[in-house]
Amino acid sequence: MARRFDRWPGAVQRAALLGTECAFELHLVAPDLPPFPVPDGHDEASYLRELTRSGARERYGDPHRNPAAHRQLAHELDVIEQLGFPGYFLIVADIVRFCRERNILCQGRGSAANSAVCYALGITKVDPVRWKLLFERFLAPDRDGYPDIDLDIESDRREEVIQYVFRTHGRLRTAQVANVITYRARSAVRDAARALGHSPGQQDAWSKQIDGWGPLRSGNAGAEHDAPEPVLALAASLEDFPRHLGIHPGGMVICDRPVSEVVPIEWARMPGRSVLQWEKDDCASVGLVKFDLLGLGMLSALHYMLDLVAAHKGVHVDLADLDLDDDEVYAMLRRADALGVFQVESRAQLATLPRLAPRTFYDLAVEVALIRPGPIQGGSVHPYIRRYTGREHWEHDHPLLANALDKTLGVPLFQEQLMQIALDVADFTPAEADELRHAMGAKRSGRRMERLRRRFLEGAARNGMDEGTAGRIFHRMRAFASYGFPESHALSFAHLVFASAFFKRYHPDAFLAGLLRAQPMGFYSPQSLVADARRHGVVVRGPDVNASLSHTTLEPVGEAGGTDVPGESGESGESGESGESWESGSGGAHAVRLGLGSVRTLGTEVAEELVAERDRGGPFRDMADLARRVRLTTPQVEALATAGAFAGLEPDRRRALWAAGAVAQERPGKLPGTTPGTSAPTLPGMDRLEHAVADVWSTGLSPDTFPTEFVRDRLDALGVVPAERLATVEHGTRVLVGGAVTHRQRPGTASGITFLNIEDETGMVNVVCSPGLWQRYHRVARSSPALLVRGIVERADGVVSLRADRLQHLALGVPSTSRDFR
Repeated sequence: MARRFDRWPGAVQRAALLGTECAFELHLVAPDLPPFPVPDGHDEASYLRELTRSGARERYGDPHRNPAAHRQLAHELDVIEQLGFPGYFLIVADIVRFCRERNILCQGRGSAANSAVCYALGITKVDPVRWKLLFERFLAPDRDGYPDIDLDIESDRREEVIQYVFRTHGRLRTAQVANVITYRARSAVRDAARALGHSPGQQDAWSKQIDGWGPLRSGNAGAEHDAPEPVLALAASLEDFPRHLGIHPGGMVICDRPVSEVVPIEWARMPGRSVLQWEKDDCASVGLVKFDLLGLGMLSALHYMLDLVAAHKGVHVDLADLDLDDDEVYAMLRRADALGVFQVESRAQLATLPRLAPRTFYDLAVEVALIRPGPIQGGSVHPYIRRYTGREHWEHDHPLLANALDKTLGVPLFQEQLMQIALDVADFTPAEADELRHAMGAKRSGRRMERLRRRFLEGAARNGMDEGTAGRIFHRMRAFASYGFPESHALSFAHLVFASAFFKRYHPDAFLAGLLRAQPMGFYSPQSLVADARRHGVVVRGPDVNASLSHTTLEPVGEAGGTDVPGESGESGESGESGESWESGSGGAHAVRLGLGSVRTLGTEVAEELVAERDRGGPFRDMADLARRVRLTTPQVEALATAGAFAGLEPDRRRALWAAGAVAQERPGKLPGTTPGTSAPTLPGMDRLEHAVADVWSTGLSPDTFPTEFVRDRLDALGVVPAERLATVEHGTRVLVGGAVTHRQRPGTASGITFLNIEDETGMVNVVCSPGLWQRYHRVARSSPALLVRGIVERADGVVSLRADRLQHLALGVPSTSRDFR
């Protein structure tokens, strides 16, 4: 530019200066938070101190009893006031107060659990003083911008909290953050095929042949699909491009002025919601303060479990008062008996639990942090397990690392450890340690990193560490920073792991009912959850118009007629390692009764109307009585009949189906008994297979059977080994297994290996498919709902898997679905 305009000396410099003077800085329109209403005699800072003192007395006791905690609180409050953030903490505390008053389960997650103030205010459930967490990981004195407090709220009631925020701060000054939805492989293929004129059927077929995650070119070999090259080329060019705007899962902004003065907004389709037209990073650039109100299905499930054991068993469980040293819970997890348990139910977690063999609460936090893409890629998993089990001798590179790494056996897992190393080795201040964490974990500035490296080496030298050792430690810290997990977050989630495991161990009936009511959530389908519960002795009953609520609930086992067979063994409950039955101290065994809302075409609203009418007018006398009292469509009556929901009125399900169409025409004004066709002729009865097919069609699951039961004789003739017997087979033995496919997974950390989960009526098998095998059998492997798998048994540390060498389609009479590549 200078050469082009050399005839006008200084023109380029003056143009640059003029451009700088005319530039519009976004911070000029950055809004503040609205002032928080405080009692007379207080400002925001003094009111925050008052609330913190009140909460601290409850959680920490008087200052003389726990001086360390109160010193930490005083330090944190000084930093919060210095940065001008008291109003932010008061707003979050107010949201938590609302949840507590409305009996909505809520807890802070992430780095907020590093704060004793957050713990005293009831925002988080983890005591950072007890666990020696670094406050500066959450809020450093030189922080630029507000801290980030994420609130997990039970998902079924999160809308109540969102509407409270709108009401409290005004809809003009409050809005939800937009989320930019980008093209993934399947959506790119579907839209590319539509743009090139292919039929909707072809669009859908080709998109289903594509793995849900991963780049089109690298993760989807050409032989695995039929999509034409022009479609693939166009789809590949679309990947990661913006497709449309959605609503962020939980982000909300609150301003001291109308949000529309800062960023455009629009009304959402859902009533009572306003949405920004910017996504979260754009909002941060203009200084909008975001609050994350995240829905967590497990909190809803836990709330339902608490209510069920209180209402049906008279047992009142306090999640804050659970015995975290209860070895019965840990023993169950050591057996990898964790289907449905929060965070540790995935295939990789189930394979790790017997090897890690957790015995303490902190072991659960490690389990949560360990099975993540970062630690797996960073090679932390196997060294930690070898050291934990005593099979590997280890020692620190330098004694100064002991304080930071002792608790994880010398293997860095948590971001706080990186900061602690900087404090101990190089005498960094907490603010400097947080700067180092940011510099290592974000896009790195060479000059900034070099300055910090020199600072680290100089500090280490002052503490007697040679430059070579210090340099190696710094290099490892840089490598670790890209995948480190917040220890505070792991501890927060560990509480939910233990709570959900507690219910599975002592109240498996309520555990199942809570999970089914909170669907969709978790790793496994309702059919798999029910099958696992039955293997634990839980009785599961289908929907019934005179017994069910709108949602899944409990009822005494002896309340319904007929014979209940809780599981294959016929036992009434499972015993733990101590031999104690799960009913002991739990108020007796209860059956799980599926809700009417689970029946196809009904939905929650119609189901609640049906239950309300039953409560108001008494039990339904027959199918026609129900149709006269509750207005149902023909498909709804037919779905109820198919699900066996009329069993107490018409035991023969086929006769109920015959009458359903005619019964649906009954109306209050009609003379009872005059509608033709309501009495069925003699019809052949339905066998168990037909009942199972009807159950799965109408409710998505079979409460008392599993699809492989109906082909077990054929499987036995083929020499198929049931899943439960695989644990007794010797390592290296070639066997044949068969069952329904529940999952197909290809993690980015697995070097192209695909994992299948095969389930039969006795349990589950983890199947490992090499890239070559998958390529050879990809048509069968991708499309078959059930498979026969031949392979070699592999046993390691109590974990059994099957390395497949052949896949074959298995025909089941009952349809099943899988959750693939999620």
